[in-house]
Amino acid sequence: MTLLAGVAQREISPSQPMYLTGYPKFERIATGVHDPLLASALYLSDGVTSLLFVAVDILMLSHETVQRCRADIHNATGIQAGNILISASHTHSGPVTVDLLAFRHDSTVPPADPAYMDFVCKQIRDAAENARRFAVPARAAFTHALAVGVGGNRHTPDGPHDPQAGIFYLEEIATRRPLAVSIVYSMHPTVLHEDSKLVSADFPGYTRQFLAERLPGAQILYHNGPCGNLSPRYHVTAQTFAEAERLGNRLGECIYQAIRSLLPSAFAEELTLAALQGWIDLPWRTFPSVTEAKDLLQQARTKYEHLKTSCAPRPQVRTAEVNLFGAEERAFLVEAQQHGEVMALQARYTPTEVQVLRVGETYFVGLPSELFVEYGLEIKRRAPGRAFVISLANGELQGYIVTPGAEGYEAAFSLFTPEAGRALVEEALRLITHISGL
Repeated sequence: MTLLAGVAQREISPSQPMYLTGYPKFERIATGVHDPLLASALYLSDGVTSLLFVAVDILMLSHETVQRCRADIHNATGIQAGNILISASHTHSGPVTVDLLAFRHDSTVPPADPAYMDFVCKQIRDAAENARRFAVPARAAFTHALAVGVGGNRHTPDGPHDPQAGIFYLEEIATRRPLAVSIVYSMHPTVLHEDSKLVSADFPGYTRQFLAERLPGAQILYHNGPCGNLSPRYHVTAQTFAEAERLGNRLGECIYQAIRSLLPSAFAEELTLAALQGWIDLPWRTFPSVTEAKDLLQQARTKYEHLKTSCAPRPQVRTAEVNLFGAEERAFLVEAQQHGEVMALQARYTPTEVQVLRVGETYFVGLPSELFVEYGLEIKRRAPGRAFVISLANGELQGYIVTPGAEGYEAAFSLFTPEAGRALVEEALRLITHISGL
């Protein structure tokens, strides 16, 4: 049967001043909306199976919120919960949506607002319902773009990164008009820093605007790939909207040229759809002693102060400052561990979901948490076909999944051992192998 596809968007920008999350220790209350936060939905059906992708401009969503949204969408549309992937773009200029244990020591960070979360869930459901309602016969093509210069490894300029942006492009069959562009690109949306007090989708918002202007009628979904150790840190000249626009347009231009280069033979009107979920237990980490945590905190503070007073390059100072934040959060988690609070989270995150959605011979892998890029690269390398790996999908894991030997901010307060990344990779590959036969 001919593929059916539908898209819809709903705005989720807050209507009143709210704390903007993503940077600790700053009273960062929004003074307005610079550009809208969106919940964007893409519905697909092959006549037998229906899939739904939802991309949300927010830092992260909890597993509980995702389950609530899936249930609402299922009740409104009939789409099975396991066939719905909901991801967060990870903008650091949006409201709090998850209460993180590591942030509880920071008095500037408020809990998630229940009324705002109700609003976000309603908008996600409405976008999904309308995407299904207005689905039309469509043809689709897959490609990728190399987006060099947008960002890279945030610890060292020559460290591991993934410049490849995955592209899923759809057109209406009847008119050949653009319908949707779904992007998967691995990069922290952190051009804007704590001094910005305007709601924003950061550089992905500019990418979306760039493509929408050149592909009239298309709605753009932006999914973030594994980006735990990636950011624009070594590629920006300032933390401004102008710089976010420059990088967003650069990414948009790369994607646009890749779409323009698609040959007629790249398009298909019939694609097999399938969905599969796996559930695994991840190895939890034991934090160091109080004494060791205090020593590590002092080391981080000393290094940051030295670099700051010695006029070291800005990226090095920023890395040291963020590492200090991580050391402070680790020291708090050591105390929380002594009171049993860390172990209490095990019930919340055990087991952990891994999801694979198949569209033709392409596999969309949905993984929770902020994973280091190496894990996404390994899945893409070992998969039997094209794989697009989406992080912060269907929930979060209270922080990062790092690689063995990782140090710094991400490793300081990660609740899981690096073996958790290996477990997620192997489960994703197992699901891909299985679903490829469906």
